[in-house]
Order: sequence, then structure tokens, then C-alpha cells
Amino acid sequence: GIFGGLWGALFIRANIAWCRRRKTTRLGHYPVIEVLVVAALTALIAYPNSYTRMSGSELISELFNDCSLLDSSQLCGYKQPVNASETGVGNSLADRPAGEGLYTALWQLALALIFKMLITVITFGMKVPSGLFIPSMAVGAIAGRLLGVGMEQLAYYKHDWLIFRGWCSPGADCITPGLYAMVGAAACLGGVTRMTVSLVVIMFELTGGLEYIVPLMAATMTSKWVADAFGREGIYEAHIRLNGYPFLEAKEEFEHSSLAVDVMRPRRGDPALAVLTQDSMTVEEVETVVDSTHYSGFPVVVSQESQRLVGFVLRRDLLISIDNARKRQDGVVSTSQVVFTEHAPTQPPEAPPPLRLRGIMDLSPFTVTDHTPMDITVDIFRKLGLRQCLVTHNGRLLGIITKKDILKHMAQIANRDPDSILFN
Repeated sequence: GIFGGLWGALFIRANIAWCRRRKTTRLGHYPVIEVLVVAALTALIAYPNSYTRMSGSELISELFNDCSLLDSSQLCGYKQPVNASETGVGNSLADRPAGEGLYTALWQLALALIFKMLITVITFGMKVPSGLFIPSMAVGAIAGRLLGVGMEQLAYYKHDWLIFRGWCSPGADCITPGLYAMVGAAACLGGVTRMTVSLVVIMFELTGGLEYIVPLMAATMTSKWVADAFGREGIYEAHIRLNGYPFLEAKEEFEHSSLAVDVMRPRRGDPALAVLTQDSMTVEEVETVVDSTHYSGFPVVVSQESQRLVGFVLRRDLLISIDNARKRQDGVVSTSQVVFTEHAPTQPPEAPPPLRLRGIMDLSPFTVTDHTPMDITVDIFRKLGLRQCLVTHNGRLLGIITKKDILKHMAQIANRDPDSILFN
């Protein structure tokens, strides 16, 4: 568990540092060349070692297996028992001294462990998916198998020690290296991802043994505690922050007395909020508003003077509807009136037919009042998965709050520069 936590903390820091270097240097401009170079080096370095040459799932299966008398694997290269008392009971084998085959396998596993740790740090985050679960489990399984074999040999030669006395008498099977590999795999994966209960369930489904749940739970929780001592972010949260994705952490508490009016845009001195009116704009005017902004949606109001909120329309739906209307509806031109109401207003006989877009408008967008506390607003964003929320006062539109605005406000509260948060 301690090794899994240390590996998780080391992996996250090293991988984030490498990915940040990839984003900020010329290395990130040539992703195809990077993939080809990494693939060539992997093939060149991994092929001589039988444990790095095999696939990750095959390696984990090999490390999880227990040895039998007829097993020809190098991991089972023990010295053969000389009398019947050392053969064990039933299907289990008694602890035996290591032979030349096992010593060779241990050296190869040690080299494979170093290679797996380095290559996992480099490959996670490349343009070609290289996986995280199997490589992390492989690192833990190798470390666990090495520790298990070491404990097995210690129990064989020092069976009279206090910790082994009564359990590891000559001819007894008291150490199972395969179980150490299982626990190590769970610990390393838990240290990287910070999973707990779900990880134990996954390992239980893989092994199918109830007797392994207690050591798996102990190792998983220990790895999480050790990794959390160096940083509470898992690998996925760290990459979300590195790539600038607007993500609100569900576990992060928001304790501040600010109100929605303090966070919303536009602020004092900013340009007015881009809105659409329900029945007084033409197709050309709507397209001008859309082309001059980069917003993902627009509030719809009764008029520019009243600013009474009617609904909300997405930019994508608006563009698709206008494009389809120009192609399929006769008479729709740039001077056609865009109508979001149920009934179109009276027009002169020579006017082109209106473009009715009430069907694409959200008639009940999420809104908060200007005096809504921000802790409630943040809770609404988290539980409902909102991207934006409109701010009103007695039904009159005042502004809009997006997830990015909340993250910048939280950074400002934490005495960090809000402009340093770069969203992709």
C-alpha cells in the first residue's frame, strides 16, 4: 500500500510535468513523430526482456498465478523438493528455495519494473491512447511479486523468526507471491486514480476470491492515504486542470459570502450582453450577432428596452435552423423577420414570410436572482451539470454566469490570478 501511494504521487507529478513540457515546447507540434519515436524505442528496449515483450494483460496473469510442480515458467524456477514433506498439501506447494530460473526471472522483473514505470509516465497523454489501468496494475503486480518472492525466501530460511513462527514451519505453504502481486496491482492503481470501493470490487471480480477482499481493502486505503499526503488530485483531475477544462470538483467546498451579481457578466465597464429579441430582428441581424460573438447560446428577451427574459437558444440550433430555412423554405431571405413567439406580428403584404424559431428555444432556462448566494449557485451547477445560468431581477435579464466564471471567481478567492486559468 505504501509503495502504491508513493508510485501514484510520483507518477502524477512526473506525467503532468512531461505533459506540460509537451504543451509548452516544440515537442507538442509533432505528435506523429513523437508516437513513432516512442513506439520504436519501446520495441527496441522491450523485446529482449520476455516480461516486457508480452502484453500487459498476459504479464499480469503470469504474475497472479501460483506455481505448481508441472509449471515451466521461470517464476516457478525453484529447487525441487528432495522429500515428500516439502511438497505441501493438496494443490499447494510448500515454500521452497529459489533456483537459478527464479533468480533470472527476478532480475528480468526488476528491469521490467523500471521500464514500465518510465514508459507509463511518457505514454499517458500522447495522441495515441496507451492506457492507464493495465500499465499501473502491471507496475504494482511486478513490485508485489518481487516482494512476495522475497518474503517467501525469508520465511523459508528464517522460519524460526517471531513473525513466521507457527505459520512457516518447514513444509508449510505460508507465503503466496501471487497474492502479493494482486495486492500490489490494486495498490498502485488506487494510488494513481484514488479509487477505493470501486477498485476493490473490480479486483474481486478479477480474482473471484472473498478471502482476498481484506488485504485488497487495506492496501487500497493505505495507498490512497499515502498519495493524498502528497496531493489530493488523482491523475484525471490533474489532467483536467492541466488542459484547462471547466470542471467543478464535487468534493471542493465553496465557502464565501459573495452573491450571483458579483460573479455574473457583463460587469461594470463591459460591453452589453448579446441578446436576441423575440419578434423585432431580421435574419441578417441575427446572423450579425452570431458572427460577431463566440458564445454558445443567446438569451431571448421581449425587447431591448424591457429586457424581459423569454427563453434561451443555442448557437448551434440557431445556425442549423437558419441554414435549413434558406434551403427548404420559400421566401426566407435576409430581411425575413425572426419570430420566437407563438403568433407572428402583423406585417405589410409585401414583406417576406417570417422565420419561426420558437421550436428551438428553451422556454424555461435555468435562472437565479441577482441576490442568490454563490454557494447555492455552485451547488446548482454541480448537481444539474449546467454550463450557464441566467441572472434576473424581477424577470428582467441582468447577466449570465458560466462555469468558467465560477472557476475564475474561486481562483480569485484563493488569492490566485483568475486570468492564469486558460480554458481550451
